[in-house]
Amino acid sequence: MTIDNGDKHLAGGADGFPPGAGEATTPRRSASPIEFRLDAASGVPTYLQLVQQVEHALRLGYLKPGDQLPKVRDVVAALAINPNTVLKAYKELETKGLAVGRPGQGTFVQATLSQVALPELTELRRSLSGWLTAADGAGLDEDGIVALFTSALRDFYERRRGPRARGGAASSETEGVA
Repeated sequence: MTIDNGDKHLAGGADGFPPGAGEATTPRRSASPIEFRLDAASGVPTYLQLVQQVEHALRLGYLKPGDQLPKVRDVVAALAINPNTVLKAYKELETKGLAVGRPGQGTFVQATLSQVALPELTELRRSLSGWLTAADGAGLDEDGIVALFTSALRDFYERRRGPRARGGAASSETEGVA
């Protein structure tokens, strides 16, 4: 997704990583601060990719209540997908209480998932960019970086939950396992 909120940009595919080959993007035809991208190789259904991109934008504070999502016709034209796919994604966002459709006007963000203020996110992003540069310098490719990050994230949350969440396994048994 590419999210444009003034001078702040967040680019990535459906999973938040830089877009890969074969992805389509929506042009900036509407007043929406979000631009959808599709990754045909991800295995994730198209409507879920749209939902996930909106959820990511909400979590990162790039979308806020009152913001308009791209009009269905604009998404359809840009991504060459069925209008029912976009409508299904928007309906899912409505079901989750995150968006609301206004007949004749479009679909608007109704709630947020943002957990951290934008200045803190900016600093975290800067720190993460430094880590990614170090990982790249160490010779890790994108898949290696994803594997290392996923493993570290899993270990972090397992340690927070304590030994019961791991079925009594010692922490040394899970460290370094992807």
